[in-house]
Amino acid sequence: MDSLVIAGRSYASRLLVGTGKYRDFDETARALDASGAEIVTVAIRRVNLGQDPSQPNLLDALPVDRYTLLPNTAGCYSADDAVRTLRLARELLDDHRLVKLEVLGDPKTLFPNVRETLKAAEVLVAEGFDVMVYTSDDPIVARELEQIGCCAIMPLASLIGSGMGILNPWNLQIIIDECKVPVLVDAGVGTASDAAIAMELGCDGVLMNTAIATAREPVRMARAMRLAVEAGREAWLAGRMAKKPYQASPSSPVDGRIGSGN
Repeated sequence: MDSLVIAGRSYASRLLVGTGKYRDFDETARALDASGAEIVTVAIRRVNLGQDPSQPNLLDALPVDRYTLLPNTAGCYSADDAVRTLRLARELLDDHRLVKLEVLGDPKTLFPNVRETLKAAEVLVAEGFDVMVYTSDDPIVARELEQIGCCAIMPLASLIGSGMGILNPWNLQIIIDECKVPVLVDAGVGTASDAAIAMELGCDGVLMNTAIATAREPVRMARAMRLAVEAGREAWLAGRMAKKPYQASPSSPVDGRIGSGN
């Protein structure tokens, strides 16, 4: 079975999804079901997981026996904030260790602050967390995060929530080729073809939220993303034909054709 393995655990689905921006928890649950995702990311600073007993709890819509929760540090702008947030997640979720680290540089672009990300990653790995890390598409930074001990590298395709797709496939390809841990595109996917392209490049998976949650029909888009990720992975495993610029090649053999005289 072609499984995604993260921190020693195998997953059948290579599509990871977020839980923000849906109309309500019912739509969230239906979209997650349609996506086939097994890993679901939740923003600890924005979603109630039991911090406020008077408010609806997202966990009521996410059966913990079905989904692996991936607490993230969305909204954190410093290493200290990110570390503190994930320590809280560990307490709320009974010593949960698999987390997604993101430390943002500014509120306009939501581009990662790689210095603070590296600093937070060192602390979290030392404390026993399994860190999946959102980062820029800089191959050198990706290498440093892997050397620190992060269990998955998650470079952006384009800015968070932009829907611009993969703007720099060459950098992503370098990261994919050089990293020994899983590489998952995180941020910027806008539609199914973007997800398929990421997988065709050789990414191990794709994480998305906005592309599904803000679609006209989120549940249908979730299903489309599931199929796109599966198709892209199959295409990568199959191995695409070589590109031959300015050289056509007929689909049917020329030698021995009827009436050729051969």
